Amino acid sequence: MGYMEAYRFWLSDPYFDEATREELRGIENDPAQIEDRFYKELEFGTGGLRGVIGAGTNRMNIYTVRKATQGLANYIIKQGGQAKGVAIAYDSRYFSPEFADEAARCMAANGIKAYVFDELRPTPELSFALRTLGCISGIVVTASHNPPEYNGYKVYWEDGAQVTAPRDKEIITEVKNVTDYHTVKTMSREDAMQAGLYQRIGEEIDAAYMAQLKKQILHPEIIREMAEELKIVYTPFNGTGNRPVRRILAELGFRHVYVVPEQERPDPAFTTLEYPNPEDPKAFRLALKLAKKVDADIVLATDPDADRLGIYAKDTKTGEYIPFTGNMSGMLIAEYILRERKATGTMPENPVMVSTIVTTNMAAAIAADYGVRFVEVLTGFKYIGEQIKWMEADGSGNYVFGLEESYGCLAGTHARDKDAIVAVMCLCEMAAWCKKHGKTCWDQMLALYEKYGYYKETQYTITLKGIDGAAQIAQIMDKLRQDPPKNFGPWKVLRVRDYEKDVITDLETGATSPTGLPKSNVLYFELPDDNWCCARPSGTEPKIKFYMGVKGTSLADAQEKVEALTEAVKAQI
Repeated sequence: MGYMEAYRFWLSDPYFDEATREELRGIENDPAQIEDRFYKELEFGTGGLRGVIGAGTNRMNIYTVRKATQGLANYIIKQGGQAKGVAIAYDSRYFSPEFADEAARCMAANGIKAYVFDELRPTPELSFALRTLGCISGIVVTASHNPPEYNGYKVYWEDGAQVTAPRDKEIITEVKNVTDYHTVKTMSREDAMQAGLYQRIGEEIDAAYMAQLKKQILHPEIIREMAEELKIVYTPFNGTGNRPVRRILAELGFRHVYVVPEQERPDPAFTTLEYPNPEDPKAFRLALKLAKKVDADIVLATDPDADRLGIYAKDTKTGEYIPFTGNMSGMLIAEYILRERKATGTMPENPVMVSTIVTTNMAAAIAADYGVRFVEVLTGFKYIGEQIKWMEADGSGNYVFGLEESYGCLAGTHARDKDAIVAVMCLCEMAAWCKKHGKTCWDQMLALYEKYGYYKETQYTITLKGIDGAAQIAQIMDKLRQDPPKNFGPWKVLRVRDYEKDVITDLETGATSPTGLPKSNVLYFELPDDNWCCARPSGTEPKIKFYMGVKGTSLADAQEKVEALTEAVKAQI
Protein backbone atom coordinates (compact mmCIF):
# COMPACT_ATOMS: atom_id res chain seq x y z
CA MET A 1 0.00 0.00 0.00
CA GLY A 2 1.45 3.37 -1.06
CA TYR A 3 1.36 6.38 1.21
CA MET A 4 -1.65 7.98 -0.56
CA GLU A 5 -3.57 4.71 -0.30
CA ALA A 6 -2.72 4.49 3.39
CA TYR A 7 -3.82 8.10 3.86
CA ARG A 8 -7.17 7.46 2.17
CA PHE A 9 -7.65 4.28 4.22
CA TRP A 10 -7.20 6.20 7.49
CA LEU A 11 -9.54 8.93 6.19
CA SER A 12 -12.36 6.58 5.23
CA ASP A 13 -12.25 3.52 7.48
CA PRO A 14 -14.60 3.77 10.50
CA TYR A 15 -11.98 1.96 12.63
CA PHE A 16 -10.28 5.35 13.08
CA ASP A 17 -12.10 7.88 15.27
CA GLU A 18 -13.50 11.17 14.05
CA ALA A 19 -10.80 13.27 15.72
CA THR A 20 -8.12 11.34 13.81
CA ARG A 21 -9.92 11.73 10.50
CA GLU A 22 -10.49 15.43 11.17
CA GLU A 23 -6.75 15.90 11.76
CA LEU A 24 -5.99 14.13 8.50
CA ARG A 25 -8.53 16.17 6.53
CA GLY A 26 -6.58 19.21 7.64
CA ILE A 27 -3.52 18.12 5.58
CA GLU A 28 -5.34 17.06 2.38
CA ASN A 29 -3.68 19.90 0.44
CA ASP A 30 -0.21 19.24 1.83
CA PRO A 31 1.34 16.32 -0.12
CA ALA A 32 4.67 16.53 1.73
CA GLN A 33 2.92 16.21 5.08
CA ILE A 34 0.84 13.27 3.86
CA GLU A 35 3.97 11.55 2.57
CA ASP A 36 5.88 12.08 5.81
CA ARG A 37 3.03 10.68 7.90
CA PHE A 38 2.34 7.65 5.72
CA TYR A 39 5.44 6.71 3.71
CA LYS A 40 6.30 4.05 6.28
CA GLU A 41 5.13 2.41 9.49
CA LEU A 42 6.57 3.95 12.64
CA GLU A 43 9.44 1.55 13.13
CA PHE A 44 9.30 -0.76 16.11
CA GLY A 45 13.02 -0.97 16.82
CA THR A 46 15.04 -2.93 19.34
CA GLY A 47 13.90 -0.55 22.09
CA GLY A 48 10.31 -0.07 20.93
CA LEU A 49 8.65 2.96 19.35
CA ARG A 50 9.58 6.63 19.32
CA GLY A 51 8.15 9.34 17.10
CA VAL A 52 6.24 12.58 16.67
CA ILE A 53 2.70 12.52 18.04
CA GLY A 54 -0.05 12.70 15.43
CA ALA A 55 -2.31 10.78 13.06
CA GLY A 56 -0.67 8.45 10.53
CA THR A 57 1.30 5.23 10.27
CA ASN A 58 4.58 7.08 10.88
CA ARG A 59 3.36 8.78 14.05
CA MET A 60 2.77 8.00 17.71
CA ASN A 61 -0.97 7.61 18.24
CA ILE A 62 -3.39 5.20 19.90
CA TYR A 63 -3.51 3.04 16.76
CA THR A 64 0.24 2.57 16.32
CA VAL A 65 0.55 1.94 20.09
CA ARG A 66 -2.29 -0.58 20.03
CA LYS A 67 -0.82 -2.34 16.98
CA ALA A 68 2.62 -2.60 18.61
CA THR A 69 1.01 -3.95 21.78
CA GLN A 70 -0.85 -6.61 19.82
CA GLY A 71 2.46 -7.80 18.38
CA LEU A 72 4.01 -7.89 21.85
CA ALA A 73 0.97 -9.73 23.21
CA ASN A 74 1.23 -12.32 20.43
CA TYR A 75 4.87 -12.88 21.35
CA ILE A 76 4.10 -13.21 25.07
CA ILE A 77 1.43 -15.81 24.32
CA LYS A 78 3.81 -17.79 22.09
CA GLN A 79 6.30 -17.78 24.97
CA GLY A 80 3.63 -19.10 27.33
CA GLY A 81 3.99 -16.07 29.59
CA GLN A 82 0.49 -14.62 29.53
CA ALA A 83 -0.31 -15.72 33.10
CA LYS A 84 2.50 -13.55 34.50
CA GLY A 85 1.07 -10.26 33.28
CA VAL A 86 2.66 -7.01 32.14
CA ALA A 87 3.58 -3.87 34.14
CA ILE A 88 2.94 -0.49 32.52
CA ALA A 89 4.23 2.97 33.46
CA TYR A 90 4.16 6.37 31.77
CA ASP A 91 5.71 9.82 31.99
CA SER A 92 4.44 13.42 31.82
CA ARG A 93 4.22 13.81 28.05
CA TYR A 94 1.22 14.51 25.86
CA PHE A 95 -0.97 11.39 25.58
CA SER A 96 1.25 9.29 27.85
CA PRO A 97 -1.68 8.24 30.11
CA GLU A 98 -3.82 7.53 27.06
CA PHE A 99 -1.15 5.42 25.35
CA ALA A 100 -0.53 3.48 28.57
CA ASP A 101 -4.26 2.83 28.89
CA GLU A 102 -4.51 1.66 25.26
CA ALA A 103 -1.62 -0.74 25.79
CA ALA A 104 -3.21 -2.09 28.99
CA ARG A 105 -6.61 -2.64 27.37
CA CYS A 106 -5.03 -4.39 24.39
CA MET A 107 -3.12 -6.70 26.73
CA ALA A 108 -6.28 -7.40 28.71
CA ALA A 109 -8.20 -8.21 25.52
CA ASN A 110 -5.52 -10.81 24.83
CA GLY A 111 -6.00 -12.38 28.25
CA ILE A 112 -2.82 -10.81 29.71
CA LYS A 113 -3.20 -8.95 33.00
CA ALA A 114 -1.97 -5.35 32.98
CA TYR A 115 -0.57 -3.75 36.15
CA VAL A 116 -0.82 -0.02 35.44
CA PHE A 117 0.65 2.72 37.64
CA ASP A 118 -1.98 5.11 38.96
CA GLU A 119 0.12 8.17 38.03
CA LEU A 120 3.32 8.98 36.18
CA ARG A 121 6.42 7.12 37.42
CA PRO A 122 10.14 7.03 36.52
CA THR A 123 11.31 4.49 33.97
CA PRO A 124 13.60 2.69 36.47
CA GLU A 125 10.63 2.11 38.78
CA LEU A 126 8.90 0.28 35.92
CA SER A 127 11.93 -2.02 35.72
CA PHE A 128 11.72 -2.58 39.48
CA ALA A 129 7.93 -3.09 39.41
CA LEU A 130 7.86 -5.80 36.78
CA ARG A 131 10.53 -7.76 38.66
CA THR A 132 8.70 -7.29 41.98
CA LEU A 133 5.37 -8.39 40.49
CA GLY A 134 6.91 -11.30 38.58
CA CYS A 135 5.68 -10.02 35.22
CA ILE A 136 6.76 -11.45 31.88
CA SER A 137 7.20 -8.00 30.35
CA GLY A 138 6.92 -4.28 30.94
CA ILE A 139 6.03 -1.20 28.93
CA VAL A 140 6.91 2.40 29.70
CA VAL A 141 5.39 5.20 27.65
CA THR A 142 8.07 7.88 27.36
CA ALA A 143 10.20 9.76 24.86
CA SER A 144 12.87 10.35 27.46
CA HIS A 145 14.57 13.70 26.78
CA ASN A 146 13.14 14.34 23.27
CA PRO A 147 11.28 17.59 22.47
CA PRO A 148 7.61 17.88 23.51
CA GLU A 149 6.14 16.82 20.16
CA TYR A 150 7.56 13.30 20.67
CA ASN A 151 6.42 10.30 22.61
CA GLY A 152 7.63 6.71 22.78
CA TYR A 153 7.06 3.17 23.98
CA LYS A 154 9.83 1.02 25.47
CA VAL A 155 9.59 -2.72 26.06
CA TYR A 156 11.18 -4.65 28.94
CA TRP A 157 11.41 -8.37 29.59
CA GLU A 158 11.03 -10.36 32.80
CA ASP A 159 14.61 -9.77 33.99
CA GLY A 160 13.79 -6.05 34.15
CA ALA A 161 16.02 -4.93 31.28
CA GLN A 162 15.01 -3.71 27.86
CA VAL A 163 14.83 -6.60 25.43
CA THR A 164 18.08 -7.81 23.86
CA ALA A 165 18.95 -10.27 21.08
CA PRO A 166 17.48 -12.53 19.95
CA ARG A 167 14.25 -11.62 21.73
CA ASP A 168 14.25 -8.06 20.39
CA LYS A 169 14.22 -9.22 16.76
CA GLU A 170 11.58 -11.86 17.54
CA ILE A 171 9.27 -9.22 19.03
CA ILE A 172 9.90 -6.91 16.06
CA THR A 173 8.86 -9.74 13.74
CA GLU A 174 5.61 -10.24 15.65
CA VAL A 175 4.85 -6.51 15.51
CA LYS A 176 5.53 -6.40 11.77
CA ASN A 177 3.22 -9.38 11.28
CA VAL A 178 0.29 -7.30 12.55
CA THR A 179 -0.67 -5.80 9.20
CA ASP A 180 -4.43 -5.37 9.62
CA TYR A 181 -5.57 -2.85 12.22
CA HIS A 182 -8.92 -4.62 12.44
CA THR A 183 -7.25 -7.69 13.95
CA VAL A 184 -5.91 -5.71 16.92
CA LYS A 185 -7.79 -6.59 20.10
CA THR A 186 -9.04 -4.17 22.71
CA MET A 187 -11.71 -3.93 25.38
CA SER A 188 -13.09 -1.31 27.74
CA ARG A 189 -11.22 -0.56 30.93
CA GLU A 190 -14.31 -1.35 32.98
CA ASP A 191 -14.68 -4.80 31.43
CA ALA A 192 -10.96 -5.46 31.85
CA MET A 193 -11.11 -4.54 35.53
CA GLN A 194 -14.18 -6.71 36.11
CA ALA A 195 -12.34 -9.61 34.47
CA GLY A 196 -9.35 -9.07 36.80
CA LEU A 197 -7.13 -8.16 33.84
CA TYR A 198 -6.49 -4.47 34.66
CA GLN A 199 -5.06 -3.52 38.05
CA ARG A 200 -3.87 -0.17 39.34
CA ILE A 201 -0.57 -0.14 41.24
CA GLY A 202 1.13 2.64 43.17
CA GLU A 203 2.22 3.27 46.74
CA GLU A 204 2.98 -0.35 47.57
CA ILE A 205 5.54 -0.42 44.72
CA ASP A 206 6.86 3.04 45.65
CA ALA A 207 7.57 1.97 49.23
CA ALA A 208 9.32 -1.23 48.16
CA TYR A 209 11.38 0.73 45.60
CA MET A 210 12.48 3.27 48.24
CA ALA A 211 13.52 0.46 50.58
CA GLN A 212 15.72 -1.06 47.88
CA LEU A 213 17.35 2.28 47.06
CA LYS A 214 18.36 2.83 50.68
CA LYS A 215 20.34 -0.42 50.65
CA GLN A 216 22.92 1.36 48.46
CA ILE A 217 23.76 3.93 51.14
CA LEU A 218 27.23 3.33 52.56
CA HIS A 219 27.56 6.04 55.22
CA PRO A 220 24.20 7.12 56.68
CA GLU A 221 26.14 8.65 59.57
CA ILE A 222 27.88 11.10 57.22
CA ILE A 223 24.52 12.13 55.75
CA ARG A 224 23.17 12.79 59.25
CA GLU A 225 26.31 14.73 60.21
CA MET A 226 26.26 16.97 57.12
CA ALA A 227 22.48 17.23 56.65
CA GLU A 228 22.32 20.82 57.88
CA GLU A 229 25.31 21.99 55.88
CA LEU A 230 24.79 20.52 52.40
CA LYS A 231 22.56 22.56 50.08
CA ILE A 232 21.04 20.83 47.05
CA VAL A 233 19.13 22.39 44.15
CA TYR A 234 17.06 19.96 42.11
CA THR A 235 14.89 20.12 39.00
CA PRO A 236 12.83 17.23 37.57
CA PHE A 237 12.43 19.09 34.24
CA ASN A 238 8.63 18.89 34.62
CA GLY A 239 8.83 15.11 34.51
CA THR A 240 8.56 12.08 36.76
CA GLY A 241 11.44 12.62 39.18
CA ASN A 242 9.96 15.21 41.56
CA ARG A 243 8.19 12.98 44.07
CA PRO A 244 10.63 10.05 44.26
CA VAL A 245 13.73 12.26 44.44
CA ARG A 246 12.28 14.48 47.16
CA ARG A 247 11.01 11.44 49.04
CA ILE A 248 14.30 9.53 49.07
CA LEU A 249 16.36 12.59 50.02
CA ALA A 250 13.93 13.51 52.80
CA GLU A 251 13.84 9.96 54.16
CA LEU A 252 17.64 9.86 54.21
CA GLY A 253 17.75 13.08 56.20
CA PHE A 254 18.90 15.73 53.70
CA ARG A 255 17.32 18.95 54.95
CA HIS A 256 18.14 21.62 52.40
CA VAL A 257 16.70 20.48 49.06
CA TYR A 258 15.47 23.35 46.89
CA VAL A 259 13.30 22.40 43.91
CA VAL A 260 13.04 24.74 40.91
CA PRO A 261 9.39 25.87 41.20
CA GLU A 262 8.85 26.50 37.49
CA GLN A 263 9.98 22.94 36.65
CA GLU A 264 8.52 21.11 39.63
CA ARG A 265 5.16 19.94 38.29
CA PRO A 266 4.45 17.84 35.19
CA ASP A 267 4.25 19.95 32.04
CA PRO A 268 4.06 18.14 28.68
CA ALA A 269 4.93 21.38 26.85
CA PHE A 270 8.16 21.79 28.86
CA THR A 271 7.33 25.49 28.82
CA THR A 272 10.54 26.69 30.47
CA LEU A 273 12.80 24.31 28.57
CA GLU A 274 14.02 24.49 25.01
CA TYR A 275 15.02 20.84 25.28
CA PRO A 276 14.41 18.76 28.46
CA ASN A 277 17.84 17.18 28.39
CA PRO A 278 20.39 17.25 31.24
CA GLU A 279 23.12 17.31 28.57
CA ASP A 280 21.95 20.79 27.45
CA PRO A 281 23.51 23.63 29.49
CA LYS A 282 20.56 25.91 28.62
CA ALA A 283 18.23 23.55 30.48
CA PHE A 284 19.98 24.47 33.76
CA ARG A 285 19.27 28.22 33.50
CA LEU A 286 16.58 28.35 36.20
CA ALA A 287 18.32 25.77 38.40
CA LEU A 288 21.57 27.75 38.37
CA LYS A 289 19.70 30.95 39.13
CA LEU A 290 18.19 29.28 42.21
CA ALA A 291 21.56 27.75 43.15
CA LYS A 292 23.22 31.16 43.24
CA LYS A 293 20.36 32.54 45.31
CA VAL A 294 20.61 29.83 48.01
CA ASP A 295 24.39 29.23 47.65
CA ALA A 296 23.91 25.56 46.75
CA ASP A 297 26.75 23.05 46.79
CA ILE A 298 25.35 20.95 43.95
CA VAL A 299 22.71 21.34 41.25
CA LEU A 300 20.92 18.22 40.03
CA ALA A 301 18.55 17.60 37.13
CA THR A 302 16.77 14.45 36.02
CA ASP A 303 15.33 14.05 32.53
CA PRO A 304 11.53 13.66 32.14
CA ASP A 305 11.47 9.88 32.69
CA ALA A 306 14.12 10.14 35.45
CA ASP A 307 16.63 7.62 34.18
CA ARG A 308 19.41 10.17 33.53
CA LEU A 309 21.11 12.64 35.86
CA GLY A 310 22.90 15.87 35.07
CA ILE A 311 24.86 17.87 37.65
CA TYR A 312 26.68 21.13 38.28
CA ALA A 313 28.93 21.57 41.31
CA LYS A 314 30.21 24.74 42.91
CA ASP A 315 33.88 25.64 42.63
CA THR A 316 34.47 27.57 45.86
CA LYS A 317 37.68 29.08 44.48
CA THR A 318 35.83 30.94 41.70
CA GLY A 319 32.26 30.84 42.96
CA GLU A 320 31.19 29.41 39.62
CA TYR A 321 29.14 26.27 39.02
CA ILE A 322 30.99 23.70 36.92
CA PRO A 323 29.04 21.41 34.54
CA PHE A 324 29.75 17.68 34.73
CA THR A 325 29.36 15.31 31.82
CA GLY A 326 27.74 11.92 32.35
CA ASN A 327 31.22 10.43 32.32
CA MET A 328 32.37 12.77 35.08
CA SER A 329 29.41 12.29 37.40
CA GLY A 330 29.52 8.54 36.75
CA MET A 331 33.18 8.43 37.74
CA LEU A 332 32.54 10.41 40.95
CA ILE A 333 29.86 7.94 42.01
CA ALA A 334 31.76 4.84 40.84
CA GLU A 335 35.02 5.76 42.58
CA TYR A 336 33.19 6.62 45.80
CA ILE A 337 31.29 3.32 45.82
CA LEU A 338 34.35 1.19 45.05
CA ARG A 339 36.57 3.02 47.52
CA GLU A 340 34.10 2.98 50.40
CA ARG A 341 32.96 -0.60 49.79
CA LYS A 342 36.57 -1.70 49.91
CA ALA A 343 37.27 0.39 53.02
CA THR A 344 34.19 -0.85 54.89
CA GLY A 345 34.55 -4.50 53.90
CA THR A 346 31.25 -4.49 52.00
CA MET A 347 32.74 -5.21 48.57
CA PRO A 348 31.27 -8.53 47.34
CA GLU A 349 33.45 -11.37 46.11
CA ASN A 350 34.30 -11.21 42.40
CA PRO A 351 33.07 -7.62 42.03
CA VAL A 352 32.28 -6.36 38.53
CA MET A 353 31.83 -2.91 37.01
CA VAL A 354 30.17 -2.65 33.61
CA SER A 355 30.47 0.15 31.08
CA THR A 356 29.68 0.74 27.42
CA ILE A 357 32.29 1.01 24.66
CA VAL A 358 31.70 4.77 24.22
CA THR A 359 32.04 5.59 27.93
CA THR A 360 35.21 7.14 29.37
CA ASN A 361 38.32 4.95 29.60
CA MET A 362 38.74 6.27 33.12
CA ALA A 363 36.18 3.64 34.15
CA ALA A 364 38.62 0.83 33.37
CA ALA A 365 41.43 2.63 35.23
CA ILE A 366 39.33 3.07 38.39
CA ALA A 367 38.07 -0.52 38.31
CA ALA A 368 41.63 -1.83 38.00
CA ASP A 369 42.77 0.35 40.90
CA TYR A 370 40.23 -1.24 43.24
CA GLY A 371 40.65 -4.79 41.98
CA VAL A 372 37.23 -4.84 40.29
CA ARG A 373 36.74 -6.77 37.07
CA PHE A 374 35.79 -4.44 34.23
CA VAL A 375 33.36 -5.49 31.49
CA GLU A 376 32.62 -3.50 28.33
CA VAL A 377 29.36 -3.84 26.41
CA LEU A 378 27.70 -2.25 23.39
CA THR A 379 26.02 1.15 23.66
CA GLY A 380 22.69 0.89 25.44
CA PHE A 381 21.99 0.24 29.09
CA LYS A 382 20.06 -2.92 28.22
CA TYR A 383 23.42 -4.60 27.67
CA ILE A 384 24.49 -3.66 31.19
CA GLY A 385 21.23 -5.14 32.48
CA GLU A 386 21.94 -8.26 30.45
CA GLN A 387 25.33 -8.64 32.16
CA ILE A 388 23.63 -8.57 35.58
CA LYS A 389 21.28 -11.34 34.43
CA TRP A 390 24.16 -13.49 33.19
CA MET A 391 26.23 -12.96 36.34
CA GLU A 392 23.33 -13.98 38.53
CA ALA A 393 22.62 -17.01 36.34
CA ASP A 394 26.14 -18.44 36.22
CA GLY A 395 27.69 -17.01 39.39
CA SER A 396 30.56 -15.50 37.40
CA GLY A 397 30.62 -12.24 39.31
CA ASN A 398 28.77 -9.74 41.47
CA TYR A 399 27.64 -6.52 39.84
CA VAL A 400 28.63 -3.41 41.79
CA PHE A 401 28.12 -0.50 39.40
CA GLY A 402 27.37 0.22 35.76
CA LEU A 403 27.34 3.37 33.66
CA GLU A 404 27.10 4.80 30.19
CA GLU A 405 28.31 8.15 28.88
CA SER A 406 24.79 9.44 28.24
CA TYR A 407 24.25 10.46 31.87
CA GLY A 408 22.96 7.07 33.02
CA CYS A 409 24.17 4.75 35.78
CA LEU A 410 22.93 2.08 38.16
CA ALA A 411 24.09 1.21 41.66
CA GLY A 412 22.56 -2.04 42.88
CA THR A 413 20.44 -4.59 41.04
CA HIS A 414 16.93 -3.52 42.10
CA ALA A 415 16.38 -2.34 38.51
CA ARG A 416 18.01 -3.38 35.26
CA ASP A 417 18.05 0.03 33.62
CA LYS A 418 19.78 3.29 34.39
CA ASP A 419 18.23 4.92 37.44
CA ALA A 420 18.51 8.64 38.10
CA ILE A 421 16.78 8.31 41.47
CA VAL A 422 19.49 6.05 42.89
CA ALA A 423 22.10 8.21 41.11
CA VAL A 424 20.80 11.35 42.86
CA MET A 425 20.92 9.51 46.19
CA CYS A 426 24.48 8.24 45.67
CA LEU A 427 25.70 11.59 44.35
CA CYS A 428 24.26 13.41 47.36
CA GLU A 429 25.92 10.94 49.75
CA MET A 430 29.21 11.49 47.94
CA ALA A 431 28.70 15.27 48.15
CA ALA A 432 28.10 14.93 51.90
CA TRP A 433 31.36 12.97 52.19
CA CYS A 434 33.16 15.73 50.30
CA LYS A 435 31.62 18.40 52.55
CA LYS A 436 32.73 16.51 55.65
CA HIS A 437 36.29 16.40 54.32
CA GLY A 438 36.39 20.08 53.34
CA LYS A 439 36.06 19.43 49.63
CA THR A 440 33.63 20.23 46.86
CA CYS A 441 32.54 17.74 44.21
CA TRP A 442 34.71 19.67 41.76
CA ASP A 443 37.72 19.31 44.07
CA GLN A 444 37.09 15.56 44.13
CA MET A 445 36.84 15.42 40.34
CA LEU A 446 40.19 17.17 40.04
CA ALA A 447 41.67 14.68 42.50
CA LEU A 448 40.48 11.81 40.26
CA TYR A 449 42.02 13.49 37.22
CA GLU A 450 45.32 13.88 39.02
CA LYS A 451 45.31 10.23 40.06
CA TYR A 452 44.06 8.55 36.89
CA GLY A 453 44.69 11.05 34.09
CA TYR A 454 42.76 13.91 32.56
CA TYR A 455 40.24 11.97 30.51
CA LYS A 456 37.88 14.02 28.38
CA GLU A 457 35.17 12.97 25.96
CA THR A 458 32.88 14.68 23.48
CA GLN A 459 30.44 13.95 20.66
CA TYR A 460 29.84 15.19 17.15
CA THR A 461 26.37 14.49 15.75
CA ILE A 462 25.01 14.75 12.22
CA THR A 463 21.21 14.83 11.90
CA LEU A 464 19.77 13.66 8.58
CA LYS A 465 15.97 13.67 8.60
CA GLY A 466 13.42 12.48 6.09
CA ILE A 467 13.34 9.69 3.53
CA ASP A 468 16.91 10.25 2.34
CA GLY A 469 18.46 10.59 5.80
CA ALA A 470 18.79 6.88 6.52
CA ALA A 471 20.46 6.30 3.15
CA GLN A 472 22.98 9.08 3.77
CA ILE A 473 23.81 7.69 7.20
CA ALA A 474 24.31 4.24 5.67
CA GLN A 475 26.67 5.74 3.05
CA ILE A 476 28.80 7.39 5.74
CA MET A 477 29.13 4.09 7.63
CA ASP A 478 29.88 2.14 4.44
CA LYS A 479 32.69 4.52 3.52
CA LEU A 480 34.28 4.28 6.97
CA ARG A 481 33.90 0.49 6.96
CA GLN A 482 35.21 -0.21 3.45
CA ASP A 483 38.08 2.25 3.59
CA PRO A 484 38.97 2.82 7.27
CA PRO A 485 40.99 5.98 7.97
CA LYS A 486 44.68 5.34 8.63
CA ASN A 487 44.81 8.29 10.97
CA PHE A 488 42.75 11.05 12.54
CA GLY A 489 44.92 14.14 12.38
CA PRO A 490 48.17 13.37 14.23
CA TRP A 491 46.75 10.17 15.74
CA LYS A 492 47.51 6.95 13.93
CA VAL A 493 44.72 4.37 13.89
CA LEU A 494 46.09 1.29 15.65
CA ARG A 495 43.09 -1.02 15.50
CA VAL A 496 39.58 -0.91 14.06
CA ARG A 497 36.75 -2.71 15.82
CA ASP A 498 33.90 -3.51 13.43
CA TYR A 499 31.05 -4.72 15.60
CA GLU A 500 28.87 -5.37 12.55
CA LYS A 501 31.38 -7.95 11.30
CA ASP A 502 32.55 -8.99 14.80
CA VAL A 503 36.19 -8.38 13.94
CA ILE A 504 39.05 -6.32 15.38
CA THR A 505 41.73 -5.54 12.81
CA ASP A 506 45.26 -4.49 13.72
CA LEU A 507 46.13 -2.03 10.93
CA GLU A 508 49.87 -2.51 11.36
CA THR A 509 50.02 -6.31 11.29
CA GLY A 510 46.71 -7.15 9.63
CA ALA A 511 45.96 -9.60 12.45
CA THR A 512 42.28 -10.06 13.30
CA SER A 513 40.33 -11.22 16.33
CA PRO A 514 36.64 -11.27 17.31
CA THR A 515 35.09 -8.35 19.22
CA GLY A 516 33.25 -10.79 21.47
CA LEU A 517 30.15 -8.58 21.50
CA PRO A 518 26.81 -8.91 19.67
CA LYS A 519 26.49 -7.72 16.09
CA SER A 520 25.90 -3.96 15.88
CA ASN A 521 26.44 -1.27 13.27
CA VAL A 522 29.31 0.39 15.14
CA LEU A 523 32.90 1.21 14.20
CA TYR A 524 35.50 1.91 16.90
CA PHE A 525 38.97 3.30 16.14
CA GLU A 526 41.68 2.72 18.75
CA LEU A 527 44.33 5.46 18.79
CA PRO A 528 47.60 5.79 20.75
CA ASP A 529 47.78 6.85 24.41
CA ASP A 530 44.24 5.78 25.37
CA ASN A 531 42.63 8.05 22.77
CA TRP A 532 39.77 6.78 20.58
CA CYS A 533 36.79 7.61 18.39
CA CYS A 534 33.66 5.70 17.49
CA ALA A 535 30.94 6.00 14.81
CA ARG A 536 27.42 4.82 15.59
CA PRO A 537 24.04 5.56 13.98
CA SER A 538 21.36 6.31 16.57
CA GLY A 539 18.81 3.59 17.15
CA THR A 540 15.98 6.00 17.99
CA GLU A 541 16.66 9.23 16.05
CA PRO A 542 17.72 10.18 12.48
CA LYS A 543 21.31 10.80 13.55
CA ILE A 544 24.80 9.44 13.26
CA LYS A 545 26.94 10.04 16.31
CA PHE A 546 30.71 10.25 16.55
CA TYR A 547 32.11 9.75 20.03
CA MET A 548 35.67 10.84 20.89
CA GLY A 549 37.83 10.38 23.96
CA VAL A 550 41.32 11.57 24.92
CA LYS A 551 43.67 11.39 27.89
CA GLY A 552 45.57 14.55 28.72
CA THR A 553 48.11 15.75 31.25
CA SER A 554 45.98 18.70 32.43
CA LEU A 555 42.53 20.19 31.87
CA ALA A 556 43.93 22.48 29.18
CA ASP A 557 45.86 19.68 27.48
CA ALA A 558 42.81 17.40 27.43
CA GLN A 559 40.63 20.19 26.03
CA GLU A 560 43.15 20.95 23.30
CA LYS A 561 43.39 17.28 22.35
CA VAL A 562 39.66 16.66 22.25
CA GLU A 563 39.11 19.73 20.07
CA ALA A 564 41.84 18.58 17.69
CA LEU A 565 40.41 15.07 17.51
CA THR A 566 36.93 16.42 16.82
CA GLU A 567 38.22 18.48 13.89
CA ALA A 568 40.15 15.46 12.60
CA VAL A 569 36.98 13.34 12.69
CA LYS A 570 35.00 16.02 10.83
CA ALA A 571 37.71 16.15 8.18
CA GLN A 572 37.35 12.41 7.54
CA ILE A 573 33.60 12.47 6.92
